[in-house]
Amino acid sequence: MPKRKKRGDNDTPWKKILRQYFPQAIEFFFPLVAEKIDWSKPCEFLDKEFQKIAPDAEQGKRYADKLVKVWLKDGRSTYLLLHVEIQAQKEEEFALRMLIYNIRIFDHFGSFATSLAILCDPNSAWRPQGCVLESPATRLAFEFGQVKLLDYRERWEALEQSKNLFAPVVMAHLKTQETKRSPKQRKEWKFGLMRRLYEQGWSQQEIFYFYEFVDWVMILPEALETQFWQELKQFEETRKMRYITNAERFALREADEQARLEIAQAMLNEGMPLENIAKLTKLSVDRIQQLQASLSQPSES
Repeated sequence: MPKRKKRGDNDTPWKKILRQYFPQAIEFFFPLVAEKIDWSKPCEFLDKEFQKIAPDAEQGKRYADKLVKVWLKDGRSTYLLLHVEIQAQKEEEFALRMLIYNIRIFDHFGSFATSLAILCDPNSAWRPQGCVLESPATRLAFEFGQVKLLDYRERWEALEQSKNLFAPVVMAHLKTQETKRSPKQRKEWKFGLMRRLYEQGWSQQEIFYFYEFVDWVMILPEALETQFWQELKQFEETRKMRYITNAERFALREADEQARLEIAQAMLNEGMPLENIAKLTKLSVDRIQQLQASLSQPSES
């Protein structure tokens, strides 16, 4: 089995899960803000627009920024700038950068954005909340919402009881940090977090997106990764249920096209959405639709 490549772009799993579950993210991390938003109206992600007005936001692999247009309960529209800071050390000009982004959004859209920051770093002392710029006869004070993931270590029981998808996301992130020097413990936590979602009755799609996140951040040595998949497969067989990636994802590492088609067929039989199958098997949606059509045809006697 080929060795797994070390992943350095830790913003990727955050970007994906934030886009798929944006309302849940705001409700979990910033409940007072979430209360003011009319979630019955669709959110509009402005990734391309944000890249134009803040091209430096894409430099490096330590940020995950989302600029989203939402509707308030009073009928007005507004913009949310959600910034996930992943880097391991404090940045002296972080608050100033948040201010600059906010000003650019105001200049481009004519609207004062709500700026929010999720700090994922392990430095408990670093807690930027704003900045003040002063000049003769002029003063500008800027503050933004901020949460520190480290603080959730003291709320572990609440995380275990929460039905918001970002509770296990935070648990996975914290345990990834805590087990840097203990891959065996990381394997145990990775399996335990996956098992918890099954036992709590989370939906197929929720488990799918959490799996993508936890598999990306909780990297294991090859031997322990093999053990993880064997244990998860045994667990699934015991419960007589197969939700998503699981054993199929493990097999796909070395699978040729024919094997991928066979795995895709098994997923179709389980009723998995075509888009999810395409992501896992690396087959096109058209190819999977062709497979689905062939399966529905009556066999010749």
